[in-house]
Amino acid sequence: MKILFLFILIFHILHVNADEIYNLIKIPNLEIYKLNNDNNIRYLSAKGNFKIGVNKNITCDKVDVNKLNTKFPLIEKNLNRYNSNFLNNIKLKYIVFCENLFISEINTGGIADNKNRTLILDINFNKKYFERMIHHEIFHMIQNSHTEYFDEEKFSALNISSFNYAECSTCSDRLNLDLYKKTDGFLTEYSKSIPSEDMAEIFSFLMTDKETIEDKINSDKILNYKVNFIKSNLAKIDKNIL
Repeated sequence: MKILFLFILIFHILHVNADEIYNLIKIPNLEIYKLNNDNNIRYLSAKGNFKIGVNKNITCDKVDVNKLNTKFPLIEKNLNRYNSNFLNNIKLKYIVFCENLFISEINTGGIADNKNRTLILDINFNKKYFERMIHHEIFHMIQNSHTEYFDEEKFSALNISSFNYAECSTCSDRLNLDLYKKTDGFLTEYSKSIPSEDMAEIFSFLMTDKETIEDKINSDKILNYKVNFIKSNLAKIDKNIL
């Protein structure tokens, strides 16, 4: 009887917590995956498919728990690079795991939502770029919280005058995430889509593959300027991130 009571109590607590979380971040069909972490991140997983957004244009599918269990140590290792003060500063508290994440029918690895302090991650995202994707999306949280430091006009002015970014990331066909052999100011084709994606791509490499791009930074003047722009402004938030 005591075991049954304990089971019912735990189920009730988890259900209440899930309802409270929905009220906070407005994503249905979630359950708690892991709460107790040194940097105060709350990890949640999709127990069912969900659609969110003003026009329900963001969709994602239920998580395969076994798949998530396998991938979680890698995810946690990367998120542990950020301390609780920094995460609080950039308004990130909740990580939501799901599969096959789409926004306006375009597949994406993650979606940053500063308003609800949430980052949605697709655990099915290409394994080759998965770790970079985590930091790429975190940079969007950083920029959205500190637009005064990451001014896109100032950043764009670092490019040669004849270069123009696309109007938006979703209306661009510059999608490849492979590192360029010859950079000419850009690390990947996706960097050429819009300024925020360019900055996020640089940040993701600095967090995961810094040694790989070191020679390119040293030999590419424009890229060097961009890296220094990002580093100097990040230092205004936290001197120990890079």
